[in-house]
Amino acid sequence: MRSTSHTIRTRRTVKAAAALLAGALALSLGACGGDDDKSGGTEKSPAEESGSTLALPKLNGTTLEVAAVWTGAEQANFKKVLAEFEKRTGAKVTFVPAQDPIINFLGSKVAGGQPPDVAMLPQPGAIKQAVDKGWAKPLGAEALKEVQKNYSQGWQDIGKIDGKQYGVYYKAANKSLIWYNAKVFENAGAAEPKTWDELLTTAQTVYDSGVTPFSVGGAEGWTLTDWFENVYLSQAGPEKYDQLAKHEIKWTDPSVKAALTTLAQVWGKKDYVAGGAAGALQTDFPASVTQVFTGGDQPKAAMVYEGDFAQVNIGQAGAKVGTDAKVFPFPTVGDTVPVVSGGDAAVILKDSKGAQALATFLASPDAAEIQAKLGGYLSPNKNVDFSVYPNDVQRKIAQSLIKAGDDFRFDMSDQAPQAFGGTPGKGEWKDLQDFLKNPTDVAGIQAKLESDAAAAYGN
Repeated sequence: MRSTSHTIRTRRTVKAAAALLAGALALSLGACGGDDDKSGGTEKSPAEESGSTLALPKLNGTTLEVAAVWTGAEQANFKKVLAEFEKRTGAKVTFVPAQDPIINFLGSKVAGGQPPDVAMLPQPGAIKQAVDKGWAKPLGAEALKEVQKNYSQGWQDIGKIDGKQYGVYYKAANKSLIWYNAKVFENAGAAEPKTWDELLTTAQTVYDSGVTPFSVGGAEGWTLTDWFENVYLSQAGPEKYDQLAKHEIKWTDPSVKAALTTLAQVWGKKDYVAGGAAGALQTDFPASVTQVFTGGDQPKAAMVYEGDFAQVNIGQAGAKVGTDAKVFPFPTVGDTVPVVSGGDAAVILKDSKGAQALATFLASPDAAEIQAKLGGYLSPNKNVDFSVYPNDVQRKIAQSLIKAGDDFRFDMSDQAPQAFGGTPGKGEWKDLQDFLKNPTDVAGIQAKLESDAAAAYGN
């Protein structure tokens, strides 16, 4: 599983990328409104609007299935992208809802002789598993050409196995953001923090005003791994991060102890997490966001950590990004400002003219720009026009991601074998849920993390 992360092994500092992100957010938040770039009138296809020269074959009579774990608005928005592909090619594309872990879901489909044509895989480890099992097919010449034209080397390499391109990273995420209720901060006189110590001060200021500081979506273990990764990257540094991602150092390492101890300053602080540990463990990710932005100036919590994609849920809560909902970069704990990214890659499971054409389309700016306009989406495609993003916050985050080039770290748990880093109720997800429940047991959780990691990595 670890061979997919060779791009992430670069020892370049992430400080430059983080500085770009921090500066971009500072510039954008003062004047940002809501969906300020949405146009009215009759919509044209992206090809018509941009004069796109993307060549796609005629596929009348072709039927394709695309599997992904996306639900709600994310799924609905992606279906609009598929609809444009249908319009241009004549193919019929069906979205197949998948469950986590998606590799297990795909395994049942393969065993039944009915795998989807394309799957959107959320972990490099899952791509490696699909290749090892003989499910995944390499990109053809046209799709490969589109990937090489539109993606930095780092995003290309994350989708490669043994030098062959299997993945098209259609969707990215900036996972180093904390969103907050602007009215609560204003009422409390709280300031945006830049360091972990300042975050704790801000949290206390908010608490003193009568609002619980943090909302945590602990019912879904991946949110907890994201918390850990930002603290660990900032505190331990990029080299240690890379080593832990590949299990070259153990989870019993002192650097892990330090990160968990730091996390406990929030997770273990009485009344700092909405609903306490028990409540957080019953709160899924969407609810963790919406409860920050509903309830007027007395919401259930003032802040929620998660990626740029939280904007979809903020919108569902009836709040406007940039006015009701503002954001700051994840504060520094040590010497490194954390820039953690994630992403979903399109992988072909049934090689055909239609599947290759869909991969080609998803690798193009044309596809990405459709979903970018709808919000809650970030593309690693460097040729996407930034103006299509619906607000200044999203636009600046997208610009920062592209300008960062390869100076980022991919989500650590997504690089791990799925048995450790990507399975509900197991491995790192379960271990960190247990830690949220009892943040005093640092040594015990370290031992459990190491046991589970050793079993999954095989070393």
